[in-house]
Amino acid sequence: MSEEKEITGLEETLDAYKSKVSQVNKATLTWDKELIFVGRTNRGYEVEYDAQQQWGCSPTETLLLSVAGCMAIDMVSFLKKMKCEIKSYKMDIMGERNPTPPQYYTSMELIIAVTGSGLTAKKLERAISLSHEKYCSVYHTLRKDMKMKVDYTFENA
Repeated sequence: MSEEKEITGLEETLDAYKSKVSQVNKATLTWDKELIFVGRTNRGYEVEYDAQQQWGCSPTETLLLSVAGCMAIDMVSFLKKMKCEIKSYKMDIMGERNPTPPQYYTSMELIIAVTGSGLTAKKLERAISLSHEKYCSVYHTLRKDMKMKVDYTFENA
């Protein structure tokens, strides 16, 4: 089967998954002590936030992870639909912030390493493109002037 035929229908498949995503998310943030807060999702998952970063993470760290997680879910979904078998997937993400308040992210760099079978540069580029340009809701929530660079390596094992 050609790569073009494997890629056909990917958007419809992810659209079906994304249509099941709740349009409203709820969470609770509770002050613990000093500048330490506990965030709890509606389903009970917890994240500790700490301004001193001794007992928990910073909100901006979890924002980086949210971008990475959103894009990874999209990409792995697409790659599986393209008949790729994923054995490992790792993303390193680095964000640069404005030096003065508000210290928003001015750029992010993602480096993705995938190992599996059936992988090609064309498939990875297509999966990255679809996530980045259309499907990654976390990325599309960020500032429009933020620069994004995505590199990848892959190995068919």
